[in-house]
Amino acid sequence: MTTSRRICFLLATIAFLAGATLAYAAEVERGVTVAPLTIHISPDATSAKLANMDRGRELVVLERSRDWIHVTADVTRERTVTGWMKDQAVVRANTPNGDRILFGEAADSEAEASRRHGRRGAAQDAMRLYAFTEEYFPKSPLAGEALYRAADIRWQLEKADVMSRPSAKERDAYLRTGMEEDWMRRVMKKYAGTKWADLAAFALIDNKLCGDWKGESKCPEKETEMYEKYAAERPQSPSAAEALYQAAWRQSALIQIYRTENKANKADEAKARALALAQKTVSQYPNNVDWSARAQRLVFLVDQGIPTYGTAAATSSSDDDGPSQRP
Repeated sequence: MTTSRRICFLLATIAFLAGATLAYAAEVERGVTVAPLTIHISPDATSAKLANMDRGRELVVLERSRDWIHVTADVTRERTVTGWMKDQAVVRANTPNGDRILFGEAADSEAEASRRHGRRGAAQDAMRLYAFTEEYFPKSPLAGEALYRAADIRWQLEKADVMSRPSAKERDAYLRTGMEEDWMRRVMKKYAGTKWADLAAFALIDNKLCGDWKGESKCPEKETEMYEKYAAERPQSPSAAEALYQAAWRQSALIQIYRTENKANKADEAKARALALAQKTVSQYPNNVDWSARAQRLVFLVDQGIPTYGTAAATSSSDDDGPSQRP
């Protein structure tokens, strides 16, 4: 074979292999489990068990045998197993109403996680199922909400992990570095202009808040500006009323803080601003009952000269989240 013929043959072989690889990739059948399943060593229920799969785990189908499928499956984040399982409780991209099935299982798992003695790992199941809903069905009307819910559960789990650490120093150090933002930013980028992007942007304010104010004015001043800016830029957000209230509460806290700093004029300015922001919450968001009612209460407290922050505040009050906590 001449050199030129060898080159032509080699190029043809490469083209064939590339085409075969692309065809295989296109034909790969993937799925997500919506119930606990067992993987066996062979397509027989009496054969040895290799692993148990939770809800919200992904698999790739290699071959079929009657009502069994040969799969490679991620049974945990660290472990992948190849074996046989019954072809049931698996949602594919072509499953009729697959988006609603995955979303429904995710919502059920999320509800289970909120119960006092709920299923262990239910929150993680919900997080994965919501994420797969958006990944498998990106054109579904549920896609944006699904991705936001996945991001929010991840956010809440990380926050709970931080706050469960016994050392205050360790918690504060972690809070200063901020929580992982990738998922929330993905929601904002892919679903810009939707309420899910608005909610994601509101969550990201967490990473800009101080930990402990230490009774100083710098932090509540900065946080007021962040919440006011959010409400101004995203007035239609489901979190806009809360953002205004959070700004108003911080100004009410500054009344006491400025007095301890011997800044009487600033204390008066903070009172006026707290009242204005709280009243704006009431007038602009009357249908958001929780936050408009809390804002009305704040107006009453500030008008009455009742402290909302510091040792002078009633110890039983749980107004807002407190200066050393994060929402």
